Amino acid sequence: MFTGIIAATGKISAIDKLDGDWRLTVSSATLDFSDVAAGDSIAVSGVCLTAISKINQGSTVNGFTADVSRETLACTTLQSFRVGDLVNLEKALTPQSRLGGHIVSGHVDGIAELISRHVDGRSERLQFRVSQQLSRYIAHKGSVCLDGISLTVNAVTGCDFGVNIIPHTAEHTTLHLFQPGRKVNVEVDVISRYLERLLQAREPAGNITLDKLAKAGFGN
Repeated sequence: MFTGIIAATGKISAIDKLDGDWRLTVSSATLDFSDVAAGDSIAVSGVCLTAISKINQGSTVNGFTADVSRETLACTTLQSFRVGDLVNLEKALTPQSRLGGHIVSGHVDGIAELISRHVDGRSERLQFRVSQQLSRYIAHKGSVCLDGISLTVNAVTGCDFGVNIIPHTAEHTTLHLFQPGRKVNVEVDVISRYLERLLQAREPAGNITLDKLAKAGFGN
């Protein structure tokens, strides 16, 4: 599990293509991987990967390798990564971690496209578009994870939603690189997925409406 609070950025150091799968090498000059063991989870731009080995630079552990399956390549933006690309990094939660964002699994639900961005005071407002299938999980003032970054949804219109980015978030993640047309990994709030599943047990598929949710006591 993760929080969506990015610990550091890193880069793709190597991509080895093996029978359709990838072996990815990720490194960072600022994130310490010395406490990472084989089998540990690390979120790479929102995608939960399993570390299979660590990379040393002298006495410093500055990276790790991970296998990326065809399924992950097909469902995320990892397929478009190239050596040298900047990525967001977060190590898995420990019992002592602060839960500063929201509960994130690193299991990507789909891909969104950045439609626009504009300055708003010292912050910036970014508008993204998701598929109609994903849009029902995006709620005003709810949480969404974009490329591993926990963000609050400020507005929702159809399949479009907006977020506000403060300078600190832009500077310490890959968000400063985002331009219209950019594709990002999306993970919706896990609570919305389970809520829908629970309601489907009470209502036939497709019959869940905002009115029925309100009558059931949600959103009050």
